[in-house]
Amino acid sequence: MKDATADERIAAPDNTAVRTALWRAMHVQVDPAPHVVEDEIGLRIADPGDGWRERPDMDPHRTSGLRAAMAARARFIEDLITEQADLGVTQYVILGAGLDTFAQRRPEIASRLRIFEVDQPGPQAWKRRRLAELGYDIPEWLHLVPVDFEANENWWERLAAAGFDSSRPAVVVSTGVTMYLTKDATAATLRQIASLAPGSTLAMTFLLPAELVDEADRPGLRASEEGARASGTPFLSFYAPQEMLRLARESGFKDAHHVSAASHAERYFAGRTDGLRPSSGEDVLVATV
Repeated sequence: MKDATADERIAAPDNTAVRTALWRAMHVQVDPAPHVVEDEIGLRIADPGDGWRERPDMDPHRTSGLRAAMAARARFIEDLITEQADLGVTQYVILGAGLDTFAQRRPEIASRLRIFEVDQPGPQAWKRRRLAELGYDIPEWLHLVPVDFEANENWWERLAAAGFDSSRPAVVVSTGVTMYLTKDATAATLRQIASLAPGSTLAMTFLLPAELVDEADRPGLRASEEGARASGTPFLSFYAPQEMLRLARESGFKDAHHVSAASHAERYFAGRTDGLRPSSGEDVLVATV
């Protein structure tokens, strides 16, 4: 495991990572039980200061669909990891980990795994510092793997150097990343993951083109796109589900299926009386080696 060093510039996580963590906390704080996922640790790590709930992007009514979507995404990944751990998989890789808190929230499952959080060096050093300030140790099974993607560092090599065993099955998760990458870059990542040991699983989220998004959710997608562009990290790629499935199969995965936001709604929000439902726009590719 590599410790943060003086040459790793500590930099706060990007706006998307913080906003996602805050939405997960908002779900706990403003939506009635049962909660799809309970995560206020991300809020504590982000430490946004007083008044964060008054931010326009935290408006409890206007952003309820996005808040529900982030809660559902986190729960879906958590259920997948739990299922795979029960099947004997012992490695979990999080690409673009951001303010992921699985290791802190679910140590009873996480401690059965070797977890590799891959992220940019600056934000990861910042997160490491915040975890220490909050009293969270970095256990021996949690590996923080800094990779400078902007300098074209090879994440695969850094992962191996951190102790990842490519001959053993793993779960690899990439959420909220593909929209910032070219389609060629995502295809290269898929080919790399498809070379893992049989029994490995990938869960990767992707944004739908506007014409495939429910009409009521299109303004939210446009706002997200405009915000990403304004912050210097524009959305580059959108995928129709069939395109993403074809890409996965061409990359060498044995099986691939598509999980829609509508299926999240059926799985996690059925029977709710408060009308909370995840917005459409981001779906999941689940592929197996």
